[in-house]
Amino acid sequence: MGETKTLLRIAALALMWGSSFFWIKLGLGMFSPVQLVLARLVLGAAMLLLLCRIQRARLPRDRRLWGHLTVAAFFHNALPFLLFAVGETTVDSGITGVLNSTTPLWVLLAAPMMGTSSRMTGTRLAGLLVGLGGILLIFAPWQASGLLSWGALACLAAAASYGFAFVYEGKYLSGTSLSPYSLSAGQMLVASGFLVLALPAGGFTPVHFQLGPLLAILVLGIGSTGIAFALNYQLLASEGAVAASVVGYLLPVVSVLLGAVFLGEQLNARVIAGMVVVLGGVALTRLQKAAVTAPPAPLVDERV
Repeated sequence: MGETKTLLRIAALALMWGSSFFWIKLGLGMFSPVQLVLARLVLGAAMLLLLCRIQRARLPRDRRLWGHLTVAAFFHNALPFLLFAVGETTVDSGITGVLNSTTPLWVLLAAPMMGTSSRMTGTRLAGLLVGLGGILLIFAPWQASGLLSWGALACLAAAASYGFAFVYEGKYLSGTSLSPYSLSAGQMLVASGFLVLALPAGGFTPVHFQLGPLLAILVLGIGSTGIAFALNYQLLASEGAVAASVVGYLLPVVSVLLGAVFLGEQLNARVIAGMVVVLGGVALTRLQKAAVTAPPAPLVDERV
């Protein structure tokens, strides 16, 4: 049952985060990058506060915990959201997808630097590398333009920021007794405050309301931000930073399938092969869980 819940959380996160680049593209037709990210964070915070009310969960009260939430809000929300929004104005989706998918590798670099265990084995490392190979097959970045550009650098910096944030949250926030809704709501509120400070940098440009981009922002904020980050904390608590970041490998699979279903985009043999390779790589990363929880070693707890 525990593994089933984990897989369901991974699938839900992949669906919500995998569609986020699509919603961002639509939203940029109406908002500037700063306006889009601020709207996304405010909607996400509102959704999480509603969930806290339903679950009767209170916001954190400890000052030290709010300090950790401030760091997480900057590196997992305010900074990377803004960098990706800026990057997508000049870089095509293929480059963005590949660079975002380097997040698990940044986690591997950040974990030892922060003195935490990355729960890494040869099998899991092989899975990460296989998954990255599948991402390269899907997007074929060598065929795209903009690989060497400021937009691509912004997307790469955003992925590195995500990697640091996953490890930081796993070390300082996932082990608390607080509800994931409380932690996520506090983090979104702080991140919204960061974006308010960024309003002078393009946040006051005229907004021409359109129904499509407005609906895209609603879905992006409520689903891909609010609900998704509550699931992220649940996954961090049960699986750790590396496993949680592996969701990033599934995002291109989701985005490609959405494009095929809703936009009529064609799936060629290379893309289909890449999707199969990605799924195989993710499957390899899950073998670690099975090995650790096998009956011969009942005293080993992977959360320690």
